[in-house]
Amino acid sequence: MFTGLIQAVGTVRAQGENLLQVSCDAIAHLGTLELGDSVAVDGICLTVTGLLPMGFTADVSPETLSRTTLGQDSQDVPVNLEPSLQVGSKLGGHFVTGHIDGVGYLESSVQTENAWEMSFRVPDARVARYIVSKGSIAINGVSLTIADCDPIGSWFKVAVIPLTYAETNLRYLQPGGRVNLEGDVLGKYVEKFLRLGSDAHQLSVSGLEEILVAGGSRGDRADVTETFLAEHGYS
Repeated sequence: MFTGLIQAVGTVRAQGENLLQVSCDAIAHLGTLELGDSVAVDGICLTVTGLLPMGFTADVSPETLSRTTLGQDSQDVPVNLEPSLQVGSKLGGHFVTGHIDGVGYLESSVQTENAWEMSFRVPDARVARYIVSKGSIAINGVSLTIADCDPIGSWFKVAVIPLTYAETNLRYLQPGGRVNLEGDVLGKYVEKFLRLGSDAHQLSVSGLEEILVAGGSRGDRADVTETFLAEHGYS
């Protein structure tokens, strides 16, 4: 679990088909890393499999490579780094799992008096569904608030304060640049509970009707007892 508050910027270099080497001059900002620790690399939760003097190595699954920017962009690209959330630490951003939903791209970046207004396109409907105005989103692991979006979430805008812009790799983005996106995990669970709740209610009603019809077809509903209903999930 992470917060979306970036602690350092490093670089990534492929060390084989599924092995990445992450280098960071400010490695001390990530705390004391140990084998098995989790680190968010551009928002992607990776497990430390090897320790280096100024970085670490991590194995990457084919699923991660196919759904994120890792392994698809050029070598030595700047990446945002954040160690996992520690119990008792401040939660200044929002709950970020490090499980990327999909990839979007920068449409425009405009400097204003007190922020950088950055607009993004989201071609993947699996990501767009969780984009709502004033909701939270992680862009390359950076916790941001959605300032505006279209009704289906295929376009959205965020305002990035100068500190965040200067301390993350968002400052390197050019129009068309690809980013990892993770929607708010709370929205995902709410969606599932609402969907399953509706389905479960419909199944309960349909199932009860079937039981009553079956009892009626036998001409005897005496079999539909409290015990019978409890066994079929109607307590």
